[in-house]
Amino acid sequence: MRLRSLSGRGVVGSIGLLSLVGLVLGGAATARAESIKIGSLTVANVAPIYIAREKGYFAAEGLEVEFASFDAAQPVAVAVASGAIDFGVTSTSAGFFSLAGQGPLRIISGLYSEAPGFHNFAVVASVHADAAGLKTYKDLANHSVATSQIGSPVHYSLALLADKYGVDLKTIRLLPLQGIPNMLTAIIGNQADAAVITGTAITPALQAGQAKLLGWIGDETPWQAAVTFTTTKMLNDRSKTVQAFLRAFRKGTKDYHDAFTGPGETRADGPTAPEILGIIGKYTKQTPEQVSLSIAYIDASARLNVADIRHQVDWFKSQKMLKDDIDADNVMDMRYVIALPK
Repeated sequence: MRLRSLSGRGVVGSIGLLSLVGLVLGGAATARAESIKIGSLTVANVAPIYIAREKGYFAAEGLEVEFASFDAAQPVAVAVASGAIDFGVTSTSAGFFSLAGQGPLRIISGLYSEAPGFHNFAVVASVHADAAGLKTYKDLANHSVATSQIGSPVHYSLALLADKYGVDLKTIRLLPLQGIPNMLTAIIGNQADAAVITGTAITPALQAGQAKLLGWIGDETPWQAAVTFTTTKMLNDRSKTVQAFLRAFRKGTKDYHDAFTGPGETRADGPTAPEILGIIGKYTKQTPEQVSLSIAYIDASARLNVADIRHQVDWFKSQKMLKDDIDADNVMDMRYVIALPK
């Protein structure tokens, strides 16, 4: 009897343990994270998504994140529109605006901007072109300039620069090389006279003397260079997922902003800069010192310069890269966008 009694308690205990395990596993299944895929270039200026993953902001919102890396901005827009990835975090382009104007895509927040004192797009000359006299922006006339695609953010940046310095854009020979790695190769190999290229990509070459810096776009022509976006289907069918993404993302933008932006929104490292530089370096495979040379400006709340988005659409229309019936206001979903004050 005693043995049976002990055995009975053992059975009861086992059943209780199994029930507890079942409850735990059931709860884990219920709380399973939702998977999302984010597309971007592997550059320092998309750091808020790296920060949000490393600091657990996405996880806290119930999101399991996978990153998809691209060599240029326009393919990111195509991938989001096709449903291959859920969110795009990259520069604007004619290709993006064309897709958004037709309906599949919408901007949901701002990202990085060109701003004085911050280093996003660098304007560089090849060593041979520099030796032959390409020393200033005004010298770009009658030279070849590497770009990712026609209608890319690089193309738009070059147009703003040419307009400011009175250079006829038609006198510049654009070399659409389909991505940053090819642009970098062309500059280092003296196959292009100049390029407008991300600071992340060009910094090692500048340090090695393989290219010559002319200057930074942000110091010359500030503009809303990048945004985050998703599909209209995602916005309408998975609104809670979009809101969760934006909450985590904006925590990342706040951390980035506070690490590198001082009073008056000027470039200045704060106490958290070493930590954030380390996170960015992990993803870009660069040293903190290299990363610090290519820090873009990002608004703390990822607010969007709505007026500048309208200007970009107008310019691409003027260049016949967009249809005239595309409405700039329709490429932004103001249910999610936080607009910068006018």
